[in-house]
Amino acid sequence: MSWKTALYNYIHAKNQAELEGSAAPLEAYVSDRDFVRKQDLRMRRLRDSFLERDARLLRGETKLRLQGVKESPWGIVADIRLHRFLDYRIGAAEGREERIETERVLIERRGGGWLVQNAEGLQGERGRPGRADGIQIPVYDAFGSPQRTAPSIPYIHPSIRNSRPQESAPRKTIYNRPRAVQYAETWWQTPNPRYEYFEVDCTNFVSQCLFAGGAPMDYTGKRDSGWWYAGKNGGQEQWSYSWAVANSLHAFFVRSAHKNHGLRGTEVEDPRELQPGDTISYDWDGDGRFQHNTFVIGKDANGMPLVNAHTFNSRNRYWAYKDSPAWTERTKYVFIHVADEM
Repeated sequence: MSWKTALYNYIHAKNQAELEGSAAPLEAYVSDRDFVRKQDLRMRRLRDSFLERDARLLRGETKLRLQGVKESPWGIVADIRLHRFLDYRIGAAEGREERIETERVLIERRGGGWLVQNAEGLQGERGRPGRADGIQIPVYDAFGSPQRTAPSIPYIHPSIRNSRPQESAPRKTIYNRPRAVQYAETWWQTPNPRYEYFEVDCTNFVSQCLFAGGAPMDYTGKRDSGWWYAGKNGGQEQWSYSWAVANSLHAFFVRSAHKNHGLRGTEVEDPRELQPGDTISYDWDGDGRFQHNTFVIGKDANGMPLVNAHTFNSRNRYWAYKDSPAWTERTKYVFIHVADEM
């Protein structure tokens, strides 16, 4: 058996484990028992999440792409990209959830064959320690340049660009929810090259969706205030913390809740109150610091939100995220209903 066969066996077993709600299928193909135990906890949470929704998993599929391979005396280190599909049914309605995950898989020699030792995610929905309120690092290519196919440009909202000099304030903007959702559907899988792409990209993606729906930027020119993205200036991207940092966007919504103009949102208690075009903030540790944001793009058959997100890139994902490696029993959510008139 080749190492590639061992890798394919691992992917197939992982796919089967999600359908069964147990990591038992992994036991024959993974040597690290602690890794299997952690996977079992996650699979059980996923199973319980579907049971809570009265949803039945129908099938799973995973497309594998090798992104890099390094050989060593003891085995293989393989970086892989997984495009995962989960099909389910609630009543008579069927749904499909998609996720893109990247992993580094360690494959060891065992006797005359190969066996996966363990795997680790190359990206995470928790982010990295110490990054919650700091500057997130853009993703660079092999030549040290930001991953972008076209240069960025300053972003000026039409309500500002088209205003007449005698007007004391920009005209009110109606938030275009279908357009914001269309943007989230277009760019959930790959980054829009007109923007910087961050190592932890969830909030940058949500901000782009809001802006695509017509949300006017609150441009202050100061990183720690307003909500803005100004493109490149002097060789560096310029943006506010609230544009790209999870906890900062949440804080911006809190501060702007009582304003009567510009981007603002109201916290609601029940996720069923959310509409496509709204947002959800995630505090994995329950300590008041938010580490993740998602964008609501629709509802399931129970009227519960489905979200698109980056890091991991996800489409039609159930809002509760209980299958995420970042999720804990202390996780708290904040549901933000974005104002329709800005």
